[in-house]
Amino acid sequence: MKIRLNVWRQKDAADEGRFESYDAGDVSADMSFLEMLDVLNERLTLEGRDPIAFEHDCREGICGSCGVVIDGRPHGPKERTTTCQLHMRSFPEGAEITLEPWRASAFPVVKDLVVDRSAFDRIIASGGFISAPTGSAIDGNSIGIEKENADLAMDAAACIGCGACVAACPNASAMLFTAAKVSQFALLPQGQPERWRRARAMVATMDAEGFGSCTNHGECMAACPKSIPIDHIARLNRDWLRASLREGRRVATAGDSAAG
Repeated sequence: MKIRLNVWRQKDAADEGRFESYDAGDVSADMSFLEMLDVLNERLTLEGRDPIAFEHDCREGICGSCGVVIDGRPHGPKERTTTCQLHMRSFPEGAEITLEPWRASAFPVVKDLVVDRSAFDRIIASGGFISAPTGSAIDGNSIGIEKENADLAMDAAACIGCGACVAACPNASAMLFTAAKVSQFALLPQGQPERWRRARAMVATMDAEGFGSCTNHGECMAACPKSIPIDHIARLNRDWLRASLREGRRVATAGDSAAG
């Protein structure tokens, strides 16, 4: 099959960027989308031209690094599919395909289709973990967990941090990502000791990184390759509110004690 690609080319964050068009012939319908880009880049290199920069790692839909906006949709036209798992048979013969990086101020473009998603790392570092004493590992069956909570926690933990939710949201909100990372601990007994501090810290970091607010468009869930439900956003909102009220009471109590 033959296709035409309109690709966003940008040298660095300071460059204005522009679209460049490339014709790709002899594309196999069984190629993955990234394999097609590999073949195109090989040709560009042989021609002495700068290859298209894009991210990839596992190519198995696990690492979350392959995010690209394809024809206006994060990860492309197929639901529950990462860019690396998308195959060229998803496009018709002679298709004209537009490729862009994630569009969000919190994800500055590094080069071409590569963006800096370290803002997600900083959100995780602010509270996406549990503190546990060192020593031998506790037996996995020693703490009973209700099946419903275990299943919900696993659903939240399925988030691969690709950033499609941010790219799809009209506000460039990271609420679905943050909510998933908060929920996977909030639903388990191991996450309870730091539950309230975690919710406040991760939301505060998310806001400080410049992500937009959630206004319940639902585009994040539609674009998520792991189908993370927005129910987790509701749980995050409840945890954040309860944590804020608890903090307010703590401050008020401390103030009364000092006055006394």
